[in-house]
Amino acid sequence: MSDPVNQSEPAGEFKLWRLILAVLLILLGISISAQWYARNITLPRHCEDPDQTLRLARQVLTERTPAGEESRRPYIIAARITFLVPREGDEPLDDYLQRLRRHLERECR
Repeated sequence: MSDPVNQSEPAGEFKLWRLILAVLLILLGISISAQWYARNITLPRHCEDPDQTLRLARQVLTERTPAGEESRRPYIIAARITFLVPREGDEPLDDYLQRLRRHLERECR
């Protein structure tokens, strides 16, 4: 008679493929959540007043301390759009802001 306990895998054996699968699922979940949040929470903030968003984004990209002594919150919100629509390599600032404007016009309909 064979012993079923000896035929099973050792209890302490490390399963690398399970760890890899778990990490990939976690990363996929984070990516999907971030895209949902950007589209449903962050982007509508920029759609309320796209001109102000672009003005603040310009300041964030060109000034060392754009907020000065003012509240930093509007500048942080404007800076998030630069992560949603990143600037390409050596793209001139005006070209980037025009591309950003077109993106907002397309997404904010």
